[in-house]
Amino acid sequence: MPETMNAVRIHEFGGPEVLTYEKVPRPEPGPGEVLIRVHAAGLNPPDWYARIGFANIPEQMRPTLPLPSTPGSDASGVVVALGPEVTDWQEGDEVFGLIRFPSLGNGGKAYAEYTTSPAEHLARKPASIDHVHAAGVPMAGLTAYQYLFDHIGLEPGSRVLVNGAAGGVGHFAAQLAKDAGAYVIGVASGRHGAFLGDLGVDEFIDYTAVAAEDVVRDIDCLIDTVGGPRGYRFLPVLKDGGTLSPVFYGEYHLEEAAKRGIVRRSGQVHSDGKQMAELARLLEAGRLRVGIDSVFSLPEAPKAHERAEQGHIQGKIVLRVA
Repeated sequence: MPETMNAVRIHEFGGPEVLTYEKVPRPEPGPGEVLIRVHAAGLNPPDWYARIGFANIPEQMRPTLPLPSTPGSDASGVVVALGPEVTDWQEGDEVFGLIRFPSLGNGGKAYAEYTTSPAEHLARKPASIDHVHAAGVPMAGLTAYQYLFDHIGLEPGSRVLVNGAAGGVGHFAAQLAKDAGAYVIGVASGRHGAFLGDLGVDEFIDYTAVAAEDVVRDIDCLIDTVGGPRGYRFLPVLKDGGTLSPVFYGEYHLEEAAKRGIVRRSGQVHSDGKQMAELARLLEAGRLRVGIDSVFSLPEAPKAHERAEQGHIQGKIVLRVA
């Protein structure tokens, strides 16, 4: 096995052009870890937040990222070596997972030909999907899963509004809520209507034609994957005592919401191999699908980040590595 590998690294903060494709030492798995030959790596917003030095986060809350750094927390690939104390996996196993998130200094480092992962962060890749689709699942899928079932405690029969329903987290949240017995309304631009219809949303709202807050009421749970300074505009859609679940920073007028008994429920997504296995089970059963916006090669990581910055993403952006 080669002692070096190709990887993408950041040596300074900035635009997509700071992502450099270079030779680096191949990592070795430590105790409780496996070495993965990466076949595909998923892109996520924290990848570009880190690339710009978290300049989009208020300075007093800004984490420090040691440089140089290899981005990427979402990987799908094949186990090629076992560290000490690993009993759950064998060489040749196809796995996928969210690796070491939200750790910064020792993150997933998935934009590389090889990476290591704690064994418990991984699940067996479903045989029914390829590595590119599998790499699109971990962070976005776990975010949606943990929001719906760990934070919100979604009840069957709930009315759920997903804002940004065609994006990474949004398209998983819409499907998982529907699968759990909710009535799901998806908000996105018109070009995503057919995509969301195929995924099973009960109603689609094209925000370029009509404002959801003007036409929707009596929502039990709002999952807002967009956030921003006008997030509060969605408060009228929620019933008194409803649940507000923002995925990104936003201004939601929480004092006004509290007067109506509206509770905010959210949390930081974290690595969890058991929940990845549950997502794998749903994928294998055809009850969950992965939307792929675009695929780039590992050396094209800067182009992949440029695509991400354009927004209006349908599903996930993925790097094909092997």
